[in-house]
Amino acid sequence: MGLEIERKFLVTDTDYHQRAEKQVRIRQGYLSRDPERTVRVRIKDDKGYLTVKGSTDGCVRQEFEYEIPQADAESMLALCVPPVLEKIRYLVREGNHVWEIDEFLSLPAPLTLAEIELESVDEPFDLPSFIGEEVTGDPVYYNSNLTAGS
Repeated sequence: MGLEIERKFLVTDTDYHQRAEKQVRIRQGYLSRDPERTVRVRIKDDKGYLTVKGSTDGCVRQEFEYEIPQADAESMLALCVPPVLEKIRYLVREGNHVWEIDEFLSLPAPLTLAEIELESVDEPFDLPSFIGEEVTGDPVYYNSNLTAGS
């Protein structure tokens, strides 16, 4: 079984731009936004992915992700419940971890979120200077709900 242990935070400034090791353009949509089982289609640059996620318990949930042909992902995005999210993801190394900072481009109001994936719930990690309030577990900041509220 695949488990995702992830903490999520608001971002306070754009210092991550200068620190980013890489940036990726992402388009993603949801075939299902049911909180018990989301099904996401994503294109990262030129690769497609299909992801199934279970319900969230704190910062833990089941996650299964599979690479799929980009053409299939494009066709599946057309089947998704509108709208499709667009974002730029910046990858920033801090200590032993890589932070993923997402700038959402397709929302009515600007939003930038930072996520860190961990090996265990109690794993220590360093907070970069641009990290603000923790919003882990707040459904308002689930990507699937961001599309629903657009």
